[in-house]
Amino acid sequence: MKYKALLITAVLTALALPSAAQHKTVLYDSTSVVMEESGLSHVINHQRIRANDFAGCKELATVKVDYDPLSAYVEFRQVLLHHANGTVEDVLLRVYDYVAPARLIYWGASQKMVQIGHLDPGDEVEFVTYRKGYTYALLGENEDDKYIPPMRGHFYDIVPFWSEAPVNKKVYQVDVLTEKHLRFELYNCPADGGCRVQIDSTVNGDRTVYTFTKDNITPLKREPRALANNDIQPKLLLSTSPNWQAKSIWFYGVNEDYGSFVPTPEVQAQVNALVRGAKTEHDSIAILTHWVADNIRYAGISMGPGEGYTLHNAQMNFTDRCGVCKDKAGMLVCMLRAAGFKAYAAMTMAHERIDRIPADQFNHSVCAVQHRDGTFEMLDPTWVPNVRELWSSAEQQQGYLIGLPEGADLAYTPVSAPENHYVRINANTQIGQDGTLTGTITITAEGQSDAAVRGVFSCRTAEWMRNMELELLKIAPAARITKIQRTDNDSYLKQPVSITYHFSIPDFAVLDKNTIIFTPLSARNFFSRAMSHLRFDPTPESRTQPFADACSRLVEIKETITLPDEYKQLHFPFVNGVANPAASFGCQYWMEGNTLTFAESSLLGKRVYDPADWSSFRQVVANQKKLAETPVILTK
Repeated sequence: MKYKALLITAVLTALALPSAAQHKTVLYDSTSVVMEESGLSHVINHQRIRANDFAGCKELATVKVDYDPLSAYVEFRQVLLHHANGTVEDVLLRVYDYVAPARLIYWGASQKMVQIGHLDPGDEVEFVTYRKGYTYALLGENEDDKYIPPMRGHFYDIVPFWSEAPVNKKVYQVDVLTEKHLRFELYNCPADGGCRVQIDSTVNGDRTVYTFTKDNITPLKREPRALANNDIQPKLLLSTSPNWQAKSIWFYGVNEDYGSFVPTPEVQAQVNALVRGAKTEHDSIAILTHWVADNIRYAGISMGPGEGYTLHNAQMNFTDRCGVCKDKAGMLVCMLRAAGFKAYAAMTMAHERIDRIPADQFNHSVCAVQHRDGTFEMLDPTWVPNVRELWSSAEQQQGYLIGLPEGADLAYTPVSAPENHYVRINANTQIGQDGTLTGTITITAEGQSDAAVRGVFSCRTAEWMRNMELELLKIAPAARITKIQRTDNDSYLKQPVSITYHFSIPDFAVLDKNTIIFTPLSARNFFSRAMSHLRFDPTPESRTQPFADACSRLVEIKETITLPDEYKQLHFPFVNGVANPAASFGCQYWMEGNTLTFAESSLLGKRVYDPADWSSFRQVVANQKKLAETPVILTK
């Protein structure tokens, strides 16, 4: 098909050289897209970038473009080096095409690179690239079929109007058939119109050209632990798909047509053996989910045509016992169907929000099983190896789309109650006349906290003892551990993890005739690996950006300390209580004879928090850190 590629003419505005901290400046970034009836798109990108200092020169020494040869074609059409002295050098001859570096997923992704060579500050690199195709590959019949996007006849794109380098002008233009009814929306724009993206549309016969322009894009200073850039900075979503239901029906059909979930006799025999002892619907679902999670290793190997949205079939997955998320999800769908369940593949976006425009906002594949009462339960065998959950609560508040024959709408996973992810630390200790602390300390955990504690076992068995000892030695380097008791890690589904330490710690407390000074062992953030909220810096008093923790969580700590004599209170650490559904905190000290009891409770109510939640969240973190560092002082 003949087409006319529109190359956007961007006007370069002369601006003063930015500070040295901004190593490079994008003078203009223009993209022109022409969509065919089939959905095949032709994309021309034209950029000119200036190196502001030697670090910028290093960054611009090469220009790279990623692509998948199975589904996309890419070429450099022009690459020029504009020297600061006014001379221009054509460097297009130095083009390299090679297999892209990869880890865990080896799908044959490639890169094309142009070696620019030596630059001096003030030099500018200008390049034009042409691309047709799509990021993922599906089965095709002729030369251009492999370049048509998975949902044939439709176009969708995600255009960031943010950048990590200053951009003087960014233009995005798309030329589509008017009858395709392109839908678009700008997200994460301030109510005061801070996006300032100019939108124009022009009708040319049976086609409509949409142009989106933004000047002076300034890099955002990200706050610690903020959400993904696409969740907090301006982005443009475009799609010709009418709604999420249409995408759901397509996703269901493309995998059913491919035969992704047809069980082989070997798969059926394995399923029959696994569920033979199951007593309930939940038992069967849990057994099959964890079998796939623990037995299909995460490793992506290119199978040629058929990658991307098409889930590999059961025979391949069961034989190879390896795959990426879509293969693990496909294996579970197949095994659940073999057990008599209605199960379907689903798409989701890990650690990034899915918005209402039905663009391709997915990076992860999971499974949905339908119960007898018609409700769906989400399952993720990729994220739950050695995890007691069936759906990782590190994926709370996450969007997903189930592929159903009748279609489904976009949905979001709910918040998991903090009580489902408790960390409980209980200690019974005694302080001797010489200041030595002896006793036991036990940690138990559930849900995602259980998974975090079990991290000490995620290595060779020979290293488990050392890893467990280190958790106590981190908070008490002088500790002498005499015994460690633990639950059987291989039977993680039977009960939550529990580890008990028997120990003595010389010189734990400072004593004189009338006074004793010490910090309770349990208050020192034992097994902090299970308390990711402690990685936040509570110093900033306010935030403007939403933020995320690993998971909702409940931390309960209690220690009974037998003292060498009877004492009265002189100084207990003081912290402000917090009472908020998003984050709350409370603590107590009380004396009975020669026994001091310490109790502390922290509740973190969500995974994703709004800026308004920061005040309570930071106070919880600050309180817990303060109690870990501030001693108790008692006097006779």
